[in-house]
Amino acid sequence: MTTSIKNASLVVTASGAEGPPRWQALARRLQQLLGVDRAIAYTALARMTQILGSIGTVLLILRVLTPAEQGYYYTLLSLVSLQVVFELGFSFVILQMAAHECAHLTLHANGHIAGDATAHARLASILQKTARWYLAAAVILCVSLLLIGAFFFSRHANSITSINWHGPWVVAVLATAVLFLLNPFFSFLEGCGLVWQVGRARFAQALLGAALSWGALFSRHGLYSPGMVNLGYAAVCLAFLYGRRNLFFGLLRYGVGERSISWRSEVWPFQWKIAVSWACAYFTIQIFTPVLFAYRGPAEAGRFGLSLSITTYISALVIAWTSTKAASFGQMIARGELRQLHRLYLRTLRQSLIVLVGISASCEAGVIALNYLFPRLAARMVSPQIFAFLLLASISAFTVQSMAIYLRSFKREPYVVQSIIVAVSTVTLALLTAKRWSVAGVTLSYFVCTGAIGFVYAMVVFHRSRNGNRG
Repeated sequence: MTTSIKNASLVVTASGAEGPPRWQALARRLQQLLGVDRAIAYTALARMTQILGSIGTVLLILRVLTPAEQGYYYTLLSLVSLQVVFELGFSFVILQMAAHECAHLTLHANGHIAGDATAHARLASILQKTARWYLAAAVILCVSLLLIGAFFFSRHANSITSINWHGPWVVAVLATAVLFLLNPFFSFLEGCGLVWQVGRARFAQALLGAALSWGALFSRHGLYSPGMVNLGYAAVCLAFLYGRRNLFFGLLRYGVGERSISWRSEVWPFQWKIAVSWACAYFTIQIFTPVLFAYRGPAEAGRFGLSLSITTYISALVIAWTSTKAASFGQMIARGELRQLHRLYLRTLRQSLIVLVGISASCEAGVIALNYLFPRLAARMVSPQIFAFLLLASISAFTVQSMAIYLRSFKREPYVVQSIIVAVSTVTLALLTAKRWSVAGVTLSYFVCTGAIGFVYAMVVFHRSRNGNRG
């Protein structure tokens, strides 16, 4: 009697031969439980590397930069971060537009595309319009930042402390503009299904960016560090895109004719709502520390800022479970596979919440232990009780963000009103409570508005939108 490979393995194991090591079986079971695939692994590694790189950079700044240089460093970094004003969530729109068209196409390694001709033309149209828009935006960004930085540093330069900021500023702006131009093509490729490949490239970006940044600090050219980070990111991005040049050149040269997507009717209604929601979420988180700084001083602002950054780092790490599925969500919607879509989403959300709650509980235990073991270090953070409220609010915000990724895969943004209400109420309550109750008041504002009101409102919107999509 012949035995198949599968049956043979069963016979050998049953006869007493050693199977795979127990730790490997346990690792596979844990992987299935948590749903960790290559896309999640690479994306999480990239974000962990960024977090560790940021910690190392802070330590090096304290070591090699003077207080005046440190001030220039963070001011330069803040001015460069104005690039987010030019982006406003457009990368997610590109990802979903590409994903919906790629549901009807097959992309080959040599750049050849097979499938529906209309979808092919619309995919080419997305890339062509993206390239034109971002090229113009990158030029405007570069010129604007160069002028803003030159005016700001010239006006506020200290004549007593002479610091050469000109070279670092020019390098930082040019590197930022190049990276800004290249980043949307990463989103486009994710929409085309190259999710884990892009995740691996982002991991390489984090490694090279941290290495170049630390190299600038070690060589006593610390003000070049922000520019070197973006140069490292841009170098990896260029290398990765060069490897897919056949695909890009083919789509950029493809004649779309009348099959082009309509920017006004298809993209803009989706884009502006995401831009508003993104801006509300961004400025809601960023408002707390300046408010505390203004009303209670830098010490209180620093304690809260450090504690809040830990919770946001955790959420940014775990959101990889859902964000790496965004392209798959869009393709399943385009194919009409709504039941499979919902099952995948619920499984992904369950797995990510298991990871998030586990990490959050460990962090809360670590903060409690820090108060007993190293009270001087613990004094640089908020109390364990307040930290627990920050974690709960962060878990709620994470769940809302996961729901938003799911619903936005339908190329709609149902959370724009919710985002505005949460942002206005959070800022108003923070301004009212910060002066009298300090960190506790601001934390309460965050928990009530984002963790409670925003969560309940988002759940109502989610169920209404999902029932409408199902119908």
